[in-house]
Amino acid sequence: MRVAMMATCLTDTLYPHTAKAVVRLLERLGCTIEFPLEQTCCGQMHFNTGYRDHATRLAARMAEVFDGYTAVVAPSGSCAAMVRDIYPKLPTVGDGLSRRMYELSEFLVDVLNVTDVGAYFPHRVTYHPTCHSLRMLGVGERPLTLLKAVRGIDLIELPSAESCCGFGGTFAIKNADTSSAMLSDKMRCVLNTGAEVLTAGDNSCLMHIGGGLSRLSTGVHTLHLADILASTEEDPWHVTQ
Repeated sequence: MRVAMMATCLTDTLYPHTAKAVVRLLERLGCTIEFPLEQTCCGQMHFNTGYRDHATRLAARMAEVFDGYTAVVAPSGSCAAMVRDIYPKLPTVGDGLSRRMYELSEFLVDVLNVTDVGAYFPHRVTYHPTCHSLRMLGVGERPLTLLKAVRGIDLIELPSAESCCGFGGTFAIKNADTSSAMLSDKMRCVLNTGAEVLTAGDNSCLMHIGGGLSRLSTGVHTLHLADILASTEEDPWHVTQ
């Protein structure tokens, strides 16, 4: 199977360790994964802000860059939803890429038919289901199923888990007060779990929540699902990473 990774802008520029974790994880599971260097932004930010022509050009470019791959995997429910749900509605783009696009947990469970990836993560963890993965992609219990199979993990249910964290890309800028209030509610729920680590399938939401937790000096770390699943007893994750 010829698999490509769509790293996404945020992961590529700010959280490259997550992209590396995806590669380690999938290679451990027998995949040969490629990273097309020509990939750019998927166009979601442009589309959501009203720049539909710009989004269409970016989408057409991405469809061309990822042509020929059996599957394309993204460590982001947000960007995967853009490709799968929005690309087919854009003129000239079509559904060629959208039919081969998978969010990471979908690819592991539905394509590779794996729920135990051999991970080891001896920490108290809570999971935030991000809006796009929950509402647009419908990933459901897949991330939790993968986390429950991780050896050593102490997985704690997050209260009001399905509530938005308040990020929403430019929403956090245009509606800063509302976003901050939503963030406060989410952080309260995270802290009530007593977790050491908050995980999710989108670094964008983790950046937003993690920024708030850091400013309050809570000591709670945010870590992408891929980083946890890539952690093993031989190659464990460390707080300093």
